[in-house]
Amino acid sequence: MRAPALLVALLLVGCGGDEGGAEGTGGNGGAGAGGGAGGGGASCGDPSHTGEATYYDADGSGNCGFEPSPGDLMVGAMNHTDYAESASCGRCAQIQGPSGSVTVRIVDQCPECKPGDIDLSPQAFEKLADPKLGRVPISWSYVACSVSGPLRYRFKEGSNQWWTALQIQNHRYGIAKLEVEKGGAFVAVPRESYNYFVDASGMGPGPYTFRVTDVHGHSLVDTGIAHAEATEVPGAAQLPDCP
Repeated sequence: MRAPALLVALLLVGCGGDEGGAEGTGGNGGAGAGGGAGGGGASCGDPSHTGEATYYDADGSGNCGFEPSPGDLMVGAMNHTDYAESASCGRCAQIQGPSGSVTVRIVDQCPECKPGDIDLSPQAFEKLADPKLGRVPISWSYVACSVSGPLRYRFKEGSNQWWTALQIQNHRYGIAKLEVEKGGAFVAVPRESYNYFVDASGMGPGPYTFRVTDVHGHSLVDTGIAHAEATEVPGAAQLPDCP
């Protein structure tokens, strides 16, 4: 039985309007991947982007490493530039099209798409325009995902105390940084392009203490997180919304 997660600290640093591409973001989604796109929330001053929307046979899985989410198909694949080595994974984008708007969760990468473009599920595209059009101009911004409950931590298949790969799910905004406590100090864990934070030397047997920082500077510390391979482990709290 895992030790119950205990929130040690929840530190509000503020909203800086930064997109956080340098460190990366990640992991939330619908069924099995944390937090649905919902209707979108506070943007924290995220800038607007322009491009084109297309659609593909999306099921919620893809380069971001999330499980299929048949109950939440408001999803999309981000162009290679804005995907930024998985930085956009799990973020929610509110999109305005010719005939309407929709908020989607980023679950995949579109390597051939130009900067600003998003490849959508058919269900999301039809909220913007007639699917017969195939390709339409859009504007979009990152917004808060409509999440409920705490952050969730998914340990990758094959993860162990000597090689530990972790995905953060069910977060409101993109995740900029994951740190694990080792020897009384927090150590940053590198993020891979497939949307896992990987400690190549291992995090040890656990339970772990993590410090998670989102792209707007909100941070929290979660402790008592037990290792459970290929399993989502809940934390104790959620990163806050922007005021």
